[in-house]
Amino acid sequence: MAPSVEHQVLECARRAARATESRLLLAVSGGLDSMVLLDAFATTVPSRVAAVATFDHGTGAHATRAARLVAHDARRRGLALVTGRLSEQPTAGRGGGLEAMWRAARHGFLADAARARGAKVVTAHTRDDQIETVLMRELRGSGARGLAGLAVPSDIVRPFLTLRRSTLEAYATTRGIAWEEDPSNASRAFLRNRVRHDLLPALRCAVPSIDDVLWSIGERAAQWRADVETLLDARLAFRQPDQGTIVIAQAELERHGASSLPVLWAALAGRVGLALDRRGTQRCTTFTMRQPHRGAIPLSGGWMLEARSGELVLRRARSADAGVSVLPTDGVVRWGEFQFTVAEGPSGSDGWSAAIAGSAPVVVRRWRAGDRLAPSGGHGPRRVKRYLTEAGVAGSDRAGWPVVEQGGEIVWIPGVRRSDAATARSGGPLRHYLCERANG
Repeated sequence: MAPSVEHQVLECARRAARATESRLLLAVSGGLDSMVLLDAFATTVPSRVAAVATFDHGTGAHATRAARLVAHDARRRGLALVTGRLSEQPTAGRGGGLEAMWRAARHGFLADAARARGAKVVTAHTRDDQIETVLMRELRGSGARGLAGLAVPSDIVRPFLTLRRSTLEAYATTRGIAWEEDPSNASRAFLRNRVRHDLLPALRCAVPSIDDVLWSIGERAAQWRADVETLLDARLAFRQPDQGTIVIAQAELERHGASSLPVLWAALAGRVGLALDRRGTQRCTTFTMRQPHRGAIPLSGGWMLEARSGELVLRRARSADAGVSVLPTDGVVRWGEFQFTVAEGPSGSDGWSAAIAGSAPVVVRRWRAGDRLAPSGGHGPRRVKRYLTEAGVAGSDRAGWPVVEQGGEIVWIPGVRRSDAATARSGGPLRHYLCERANG
């Protein structure tokens, strides 16, 4: 005998809870699927639920009613509740743009709420959502990496991904679950709705097995993507100095041709949370094959790929000018990606600390062509550019590097060189500063 609808849904919740030791943050919008999610986890593993999270998109009475429904149901079941609201509506020329903005705001809220509770986000995505996603990616010309859709392993838990939406509908009817139907789900302004209500029904008439075909594409793409990730770790030497930077030697990529490089760059970018589109991977490929000694190319979303010292560095582009800031006599000041702290005394002999005398204001600004550092270590005034070059500071790093100035004279190039006037010495009151890179 086939298992009942209730058994299928509840068993999916149990399996998801068993698969992770983390507590669970239930993402509940008030719609049918997510209200089933709330019921299933509250019924099977209530002690594992860190909180129920709901986000009001601020789109009108329906959104407010949905948020109230979620809050009422969570409290009735004795579950903690966390809420968020989009206070200002974004504007966009197309429905898809608005949908993307709402999604970004919601995802940011859920990520913050989960991080604060040491939990994993749990969503109510179904098999239908995956089928629609794969078709949408096909329409946009995605490669195998993108066609994996919702089947990609991630920190998000999707217990219902193998269940049809009709199964959740039957469960809700059986259990008497209340939900709010979002009127925007019927709007053809959004691509997903056009796919759901128009394109997929037409395709099912022409190809009755289309759902299984699209599901299979997603499964194979997810397996291919997992294989690429395994190969990346086994065969490619790269390093990740922080969560937002990938560094790889150009020599590591020289043996790979134009057909392999887009795959490798897409996978490398994924490690820092960057989803490269076809144009982005092609730009990275072309830049790599030129084997540049220096230079950089911009990528979407404020990212860049830079060549320096035989390496390629993928990271967010840095601002060329963070303006002018006065260094405090106490406390901390942030200047771009650098942080200046007033220290109690000498902090070391390297270029990341300085001791400055006198009462004149001390300011930090971006270096400019023609700047010279005051006399240092027996040398007369020398160009800042020369010191930066000797220290190996190049590319976009050099463009936004700070200098510290007092009385119209540059006394310190943080991390590189101090002038005699900024070197600890006896006699007179001194201000000791420590500089650190906030995001190397």
